[in-house]
Amino acid sequence: MTQKTVHILNGDALKSQVEDWLTDELIVARECLVDGDEYGDDLDSFYQFRAKFISQYEGYEEEDYFEKTVPEIEKIRRLPQHAEVNLWFEDDVFCQVNFWFCVHLLNQNGVHNLWLVRPEEHTQYGFGGLQQPELEMALNNRLKLDHQKEIASLWEMFKTKGVDHLNKMAVLFNDEYPFILNAINAYIRSIPTKDSRGEPLILLTQIIKDLKTQEFAPVFREFCKRAPIYGYGDLHLKRLLDNI
Repeated sequence: MTQKTVHILNGDALKSQVEDWLTDELIVARECLVDGDEYGDDLDSFYQFRAKFISQYEGYEEEDYFEKTVPEIEKIRRLPQHAEVNLWFEDDVFCQVNFWFCVHLLNQNGVHNLWLVRPEEHTQYGFGGLQQPELEMALNNRLKLDHQKEIASLWEMFKTKGVDHLNKMAVLFNDEYPFILNAINAYIRSIPTKDSRGEPLILLTQIIKDLKTQEFAPVFREFCKRAPIYGYGDLHLKRLLDNI
């Protein structure tokens, strides 16, 4: 049986960087799962909740989710069990939550030959700051995922807001994948409590004060510079700014 090789990419920007030289199937994870608070009990309800949530973003309708995001998720679900899957995700919270979700789907379907491709260094630019030779090097240095069941469980813990369980699980394989615990710790710091609005909102407030402007573009650039661990996209950050 010929082995099928697939690359699950963290966004369309990365697809544009690799589609000219990667000849295998490309699937794009068009989600921002770190943003939101309702994910449903099964995939059908997940699609409904996420489509409704994404429609809150300026310029997006529920139909867009079903036309652009759902088909890519369904491609992941239909992968054969013998497939070799390279997951291209970075170390930030945005990427990691999407990564856990993808591993969850693959684990459910019995696809176990999984590899993680990540930039050698974590920066605010991620894969976007790399040229083809560096992307090829990242692929050559990919990590075999030996804790698939545990990484898959991170999605369930995130979905149910099991913060304590997230931390404890990540500690178990921190020696092999320390970036996972770093992302979880940042995610925990982002959660509002009775004593804090959460680190991202606190940081945004400070940036507005430091720059003496609420203009989105410079605030967004400065947030990405100061807190690359979050990896938030512009639409997500705009939503946060509306809460200030």
